[in-house]
Amino acid sequence: MSNLNILIVEGNDPKNNVFFVKAAKASCSENLKNLVLKLEPGSTIRIINPANDIDTKSVLENIDNYNGIIFTGGAMRLNDMTDEIKKHINFASNCFKYENKILAICWGLQVCSVAAGGKVAPGKNGAHVGIASDIEINDEGKKNLIYKNKKFKFTSPAFNYDEVCEIPSGATLLASDKVNKVMGLYFTEGKSKIWGLQYHPDYEYWQMINLSNGRKERILENGHFNNENEFQNHLDYIKEEEKKLDFENRTREIRNWLDYIKLN
Repeated sequence: MSNLNILIVEGNDPKNNVFFVKAAKASCSENLKNLVLKLEPGSTIRIINPANDIDTKSVLENIDNYNGIIFTGGAMRLNDMTDEIKKHINFASNCFKYENKILAICWGLQVCSVAAGGKVAPGKNGAHVGIASDIEINDEGKKNLIYKNKKFKFTSPAFNYDEVCEIPSGATLLASDKVNKVMGLYFTEGKSKIWGLQYHPDYEYWQMINLSNGRKERILENGHFNNENEFQNHLDYIKEEEKKLDFENRTREIRNWLDYIKLN
């Protein structure tokens, strides 16, 4: 299969989209689209927001047209359970009724986990603010296609306050770090296969630094750092990690998923 037809599901509401475009120079969905097109230039990509009932109806009626679906990150919180969030969960549940190959990133992992019967809660060990250090792939992860040719221990762009605290029945844990036990997850639900990542192979560190600075007041108010100096030291650490960032290793999970859907 030379040309892929991919659906990208935007994880943000319009207000947060404006913030992301300003700070990261693209919405979550456009950022992912840009990366997919860099990896697979011949791809056709459609972006939808699950809050748009007309779009979701159209997609579900033509779901067989897509080789794969990506659920993006986003800034909403699952346990707020607004009507909009319920639509995200409901759309994921409906996708599971079909033979889909799904990549779920950050917010997307949380949405898909809840849609499959899992649970999400505020992180017990804190948050990832722009970066996740020393993520370790476990023995199951080393056997999973999503981590083919990935370094077994790595640091990645990441941003999340919540975590999957109870995985869906039958799910396989693939990777963890000191902040979140569930950093990589694989499960099947209905007729779909889902790979979930609680970090961002789709983002660069400069984007995470800009997003962190844009949220600085809220981050400090919530006590993620003791003071502004500590926050700044954290950003300096991210800047140092940026120098080590390897595009091929950072994006390996997305490359592997694209390779899989090309052959299946």
